[in-house]
Amino acid sequence: MPLLYTKNLRREFGGVIAVSDVNFEVMKNSITGLIGPNGAGKTTLFNNITGLDFPTKGNVFFKGEDITELPAYKITRIGIARTFQNIRLFREMTVFENVMIGRHFRGNHPKLSRNRLVNFALGMVNLKMEEKDIYENSIKWLDFFNLLPFRDEYAKNLPYGRQRELEIARALATEPDLLFLDEPAAGMNPQETEELMATIRKIRDLGVTVVLIEHDMKLVMNICDTITVLNYGQKIAEGTPGQIQNNKDVIEAYLGKSDD
Repeated sequence: MPLLYTKNLRREFGGVIAVSDVNFEVMKNSITGLIGPNGAGKTTLFNNITGLDFPTKGNVFFKGEDITELPAYKITRIGIARTFQNIRLFREMTVFENVMIGRHFRGNHPKLSRNRLVNFALGMVNLKMEEKDIYENSIKWLDFFNLLPFRDEYAKNLPYGRQRELEIARALATEPDLLFLDEPAAGMNPQETEELMATIRKIRDLGVTVVLIEHDMKLVMNICDTITVLNYGQKIAEGTPGQIQNNKDVIEAYLGKSDD
């Protein structure tokens, strides 16, 4: 059974159909690519899955549960995290603070006792435990991305590639089961892209399932187990990288169709 799947997902904006009855699935412990020409509906599909937008009709299922109507913060707390096409860091906060926010957002919320004194005592204990957890978790992900030397630097001062890594680190601090990456290699040079591929594989090896939108076909073809292709909001192909590379409909979507 897929870790996540959509059923006839559709998103309309007035008379424009951005996503047209798409069935999309993600298998556990895989790296899945979502590709297509500009305007194909990829980010809209991401937004409908991650609670930033809601479909006109259809459903989203995660671990067998219907999560279609859940808002973004609840989506995060059940184990789905994401990054964005345009980096959305807290630019005036430090690198360490950015990652700490990610972990704090996923924090546990214990049930209260009816005894106020007990609640106060438990609250103090839980607060200390949560602070320790946030600190240790944030250090772990900074170390994973070799960002510890920059922990006290403002996020806005990091080089572009490092900002991309920081955004992924903040997403991973929520301890997701499923990570959506929206064009993670955008703006990166070839060396940074190679390092990103290695990092995505390491993330998958930690047990985090990865889905990515990406225009860098070398990256997609080298790391994805399966690829889904959208064009004009419709799914036109799904398969392994080899199958996608030789798919006539995919070639036409990217290169156009001959008049002959």
